[in-house]
Amino acid sequence: MKIFKEYRELLAELTKREIKARYKQSVLGYAWVILNPFFQMLVMAFVFSKILRVTNLSVPYALFLYVGLLPWNLFAASISSSMNSLVGNGSLLTKIYFPREVFVVSAILAKIVDFLLASIVLVVFFVFFHQQVTINIFWVVPIFLIQQLFTYGLSLMLAAFNLFYRDIQYLFGLILLTWMYLTPVIYPTEMFPEQYRWIFKLNPMAVFINAYRQVMLGGGMPNLSSLGIALLLSIVMVVSGYHIFKRLEGMFADVV
Repeated sequence: MKIFKEYRELLAELTKREIKARYKQSVLGYAWVILNPFFQMLVMAFVFSKILRVTNLSVPYALFLYVGLLPWNLFAASISSSMNSLVGNGSLLTKIYFPREVFVVSAILAKIVDFLLASIVLVVFFVFFHQQVTINIFWVVPIFLIQQLFTYGLSLMLAAFNLFYRDIQYLFGLILLTWMYLTPVIYPTEMFPEQYRWIFKLNPMAVFINAYRQVMLGGGMPNLSSLGIALLLSIVMVVSGYHIFKRLEGMFADVV
């Protein structure tokens, strides 16, 4: 991408600033990146395995849950951060010109760094539970890239809209909460009523999370037809998001 080639130094500096600012004056610092999803997983694992009884899984529920939580948390955090990236950098919008999507990309990259650190716990879980992996584990890379494609497109759109209408961030917070429960993050697909499972095929995040579990926990290949639909939706989202972002970009400085 042009933005990575021509503005890589600016992108790197904005990403570093995003990461450092989040944990400035924090005693535990970057440890929170690991502790937050870990304790979130512990609470959910207790509730859904001991109280609500999610059963009939081929792997321990804690491992099943964490494989779903990691990509979902990455998605939700990336959207929330990038949605406010233009608002938070308002002073820079009125100065020297550079592609404003740099702010969105840097916000997403900062969350990917968090995701990679939090993945250390997943590696420990795989060792602790003696989870076997196969060659299909390498499918994680294209699944991850398609997910980031979808996230980037949606982030561009929401960042632009949120600069003009600040209600967007609050409204989308509610949408994310509903979206999570319509995505098999905390439950297996089989627990969802069969007549409504078509929702998952139109929900890219459901496709991604199921795909992660298929290749990481099941040792098989992802559902290529569902992944293909998700890729198509992601491309459409990037094209639409980029078009909307660029169309509104000329007015950004006027509404800061």
